[in-house]
Amino acid sequence: MPAASAVTASLDDPRYYLANFRFVLEWVVERHGDLLSDAEHALVARIAALPEAAQALLVRMVMRKGEHFRTARLDYPEIGDTEAALAPLIEAGLVEADPLLDVETLFQQLRLPELRRALAAEIAAAGLPAATGKAALHEALAPRLAAPRRLADWWPEAPDRIVRLAVMATCDRLRLMFFGNLRQDWSAFVLAELGLRHYERVAITPDSRAFGRREELDAYLALHRLRERLAAGEPVEALHAELPAPMIDNAWLASRHRRLCLALGRQAESEGQGEAALSLYHRAGWPESAPERGAASPPAGSVEARIRHLRLQERRGEHAEALALAEPLAAAPASEEEAQAMGRLVPRLCRRLGLAPPAARPEPAHERWSLTLPPGPVEAAVRDHLHDAAAPVHYVENALLTGLFGLLCWEAIFAPLPGAFFHPFHQGPADLYREDFVRRRRDRFDACLARLDDGRHREAIRATWLEKQGLASPFVHWGALDEALLERALACLPAADLRACFERLLEDLKANRAGLPDLIQFHPGAPEGEPRYRLIEVKGPGDRLQDNQQRWLAFFRARGMPAVVCHVAWQPAAEALEDG
Repeated sequence: MPAASAVTASLDDPRYYLANFRFVLEWVVERHGDLLSDAEHALVARIAALPEAAQALLVRMVMRKGEHFRTARLDYPEIGDTEAALAPLIEAGLVEADPLLDVETLFQQLRLPELRRALAAEIAAAGLPAATGKAALHEALAPRLAAPRRLADWWPEAPDRIVRLAVMATCDRLRLMFFGNLRQDWSAFVLAELGLRHYERVAITPDSRAFGRREELDAYLALHRLRERLAAGEPVEALHAELPAPMIDNAWLASRHRRLCLALGRQAESEGQGEAALSLYHRAGWPESAPERGAASPPAGSVEARIRHLRLQERRGEHAEALALAEPLAAAPASEEEAQAMGRLVPRLCRRLGLAPPAARPEPAHERWSLTLPPGPVEAAVRDHLHDAAAPVHYVENALLTGLFGLLCWEAIFAPLPGAFFHPFHQGPADLYREDFVRRRRDRFDACLARLDDGRHREAIRATWLEKQGLASPFVHWGALDEALLERALACLPAADLRACFERLLEDLKANRAGLPDLIQFHPGAPEGEPRYRLIEVKGPGDRLQDNQQRWLAFFRARGMPAVVCHVAWQPAAEALEDG
């Protein structure tokens, strides 16, 4: 498979975007043709048969937001006469020449002075002042103007017309088939051509694609539309009623279904709809069936949804019901996050029910520093206060350990496995956060981590840092990992500590890549046997440790790795001025 730069058109070509669109169409037809309906195949053929100027205008519209366009705003020098380019699109049924417009679309398409002219009679009838703003006009007139009309009926004197792109849904489906998601859009080609994004070159086989059946595409799109409607503010009750059954034979889509249930549940809870929230959290947390009391292992599902479900039950006073669900999770938690949450929740529920709480596990206190510093950005203030030429301090947060992991395990992360890469613009594997990501690559990760056992990791990390510089990676943030930081880390961080951190990352990549300490201080001249680094979590006035930060600190304590929490108080203004 060629690199991304080899499949993007040159920006010197004024119709570069058309070349990129044609590339996507050819790619989809070749690799996903069996997933296209007859109508979609016919649409691709109709597009290919259009004059080039009409094709270019179509793509310009596809790449813009929405489906409705003022013809006066479809003026592109490389296309020429807009009306001449539109005519074949209208004739082919790709563009609607005179669509019905609801009041929402009208307000989106017309500027305020135009709305005042078009709706002068309605404004006068409503008794609105002439200087009424656009938002106030919409609020006052929308209930009175419910019926859609054509532009000529809204505004007979309109200087141009509004057309509607009739194939946006199909173009979104084609884009989904190419990218495997709807987050990425046509700008990926431009960013690659401009050199603003560079991607790893990964072999893509003909059978490597995001979707194997059309039903999977339909399921993805149905979930996506519901999420869009949720973001637009539709009542959660209506969305809940339309929520489809999960596609349980596709783990990826089942996971997307759980995430949507979780999002709907959060919204229902915020709206005070407790029963709906519990139902949605249950679908996300226990997607197949409720767990048996005393079950040996937790059910598959969203940890966050289970935690939210139980906390909501607790707030509703359903303590016995919550405890029946919580005890099996406490006995066999699915993750450190769940163990931490159940360790707090179960004792509370027991106390509320008059039961003896389980014995608490004692947690040793983390090492704590206190500093009083002049006001300012708190991490930078601590860094500058502690920094010394012999003991330099770097602000790293989540970039250093994850970056070293990404460099050492580059080959495993970018392994060309089926379903991992299926187009040239992947920042990382598509299955990165799926449950079987590590399992599918376990041998590869073991081979990478084995280099920590004999010291080969330093050379391997340096080589990858040089060879892959600037390539998109889900773990390596090049701007935060310069050569000085890299070399100090390789010199001062023991291989055993790196292996322990990397193994913990692999246990839960999504959860454990965050929560790492803000700063690291190196001590390259430390005596033999003494630590040559220290991790420092910074907390300003009123700030407290987050759960994921507490889990990392507990891990460091258990491993004997040097880590400290630095609590900062601000100097009074007068003292700060004197110090200055």
